Amino acid sequence: MQEHIFKVERTARVITLGELSPKTKQIWFVLHGYGQLASFFIKKFEGIASDECFVVAPEAISRFYVKPYSRVGASWMTFDERNSEIIEYISYLNDVFLKFTENIDLQSVNINIVGFSQGCVTACRWLQASNIDCKKLILCSGFFTNGLADIIDIERVNNLESYYIYGDNDEFLIENPVIAKAFQEGMKRDIPNMKIIEFQGGHAVNAEIINQIAKN
Repeated sequence: MQEHIFKVERTARVITLGELSPKTKQIWFVLHGYGQLASFFIKKFEGIASDECFVVAPEAISRFYVKPYSRVGASWMTFDERNSEIIEYISYLNDVFLKFTENIDLQSVNINIVGFSQGCVTACRWLQASNIDCKKLILCSGFFTNGLADIIDIERVNNLESYYIYGDNDEFLIENPVIAKAFQEGMKRDIPNMKIIEFQGGHAVNAEIINQIAKN
């Protein structure tokens, strides 16, 4: 048996809130978690969309049935063909970034990136591989077994306005308390400038906290 690898074109979907204009002062790129779709995920950010704030939610291109023949979700990658999928989604996200910033004066607009769950790893890998001048990095309910340093240059994160947000009843915390504690202690040690915010709730995006950060 022989395996043959082919590159193929895919159709990607990107959902936005607001309008790009000379009034735009912030562009938020928000990356959904495993099994989600951008059209539903972006609703969490309706509170920050305005004449001055434009929100972009790229959707991962690997779609699947979360429940048989009912709800559809998307995934940024799996362990199968892992390296190829990482390279491809970084290229895809770079294309999305260029599409929505090509006519924008980036000296007068703040770029912010949010990742939720699987989208946290995606956001960090994208930031590490790109030259994006990011103002705020917000990681929501993401966990990295080998720590953030395994994904992104810690010094780069330390030089950003960065946040880690998680729910006190997050399923991962409950099921893996030792790993979760070690991960959080590692962040506090390695990224002293990162603001760590806990809220009452589970594995979810806390829109209220995002809204507060967006206003600062």
